[in-house]
Amino acid sequence: MTRPRRFSSTPVGRAVAVAATTRALYQCARAVAGSRPGVVRGNYRGRSVDVLGGPALGVVVVAGALTDGGLPVRLRAAAAIAAAAGASAGALDDAVGTAAARGFRGHLGALRSGELTTGAVKIAVIGAGGAASGLLAVRGGLARRAAAGAVVALSANLVNLLDLRPGRALKAAMLVGVPLATSKSIAARRIGGLAVGASAGLLPVDLGERTMLGDAGANCLGALLGAAAMADASRRRIAVALAGLTALTVASEYVSFSSVIEKNSVLRAIDRVGRSEAGG
Repeated sequence: MTRPRRFSSTPVGRAVAVAATTRALYQCARAVAGSRPGVVRGNYRGRSVDVLGGPALGVVVVAGALTDGGLPVRLRAAAAIAAAAGASAGALDDAVGTAAARGFRGHLGALRSGELTTGAVKIAVIGAGGAASGLLAVRGGLARRAAAGAVVALSANLVNLLDLRPGRALKAAMLVGVPLATSKSIAARRIGGLAVGASAGLLPVDLGERTMLGDAGANCLGALLGAAAMADASRRRIAVALAGLTALTVASEYVSFSSVIEKNSVLRAIDRVGRSEAGG
């Protein structure tokens, strides 16, 4: 007779546990550090929000990846390294970064002029983290692993590009994460479920403009999704993902994703669901 699995051991149960942990850690961080200088800043419409959500998410997903006994050690490390690189580089940019340079062209152009921006540091750190993650996440030749690493790094960048309105990056992460969390791949299910749970935990407070995901949270979440997609991925999946992410990254240098979303009725409706200013 087959014994029924406990709810906490099911994909949904794990996601719920991760969501609750992420929300609880955020609330603790807010209680302890919510009034300290530098923690609160203005969002896109001038409302004061804290920047604690991203670090809380980062701690939970890195710890969750490292302690996931359902994954082999190399895949635990692949997910944890990707998430940690995104969170740490993003936190640096959140803390001391400026808007003087934007995008790959802006940061690399500043570097050619002798100016080292936090964005350039972020590119290097996330790129290195992605490369390490790719080496661990897939089996095969060096070119295949390097391509997987590029997918991880570009995923981190793409989610960060979407983090310009409350809930937007988290919704996008959940839209990508749910198919991963329900796929046939055990690794994709477990790592993707971690991303979905953490996103769900922060979504209400992000939509309510109490916190912002920031570069720390957005880069971390994107890198984690990249690692989930690349876990033991086939050559075809790697090639398709790399081509799509490269196209979107190049497009982002010339096109505003916010403008595209606002001009498309379906995307605009999804983007505004749950936002406090949606009615206006």
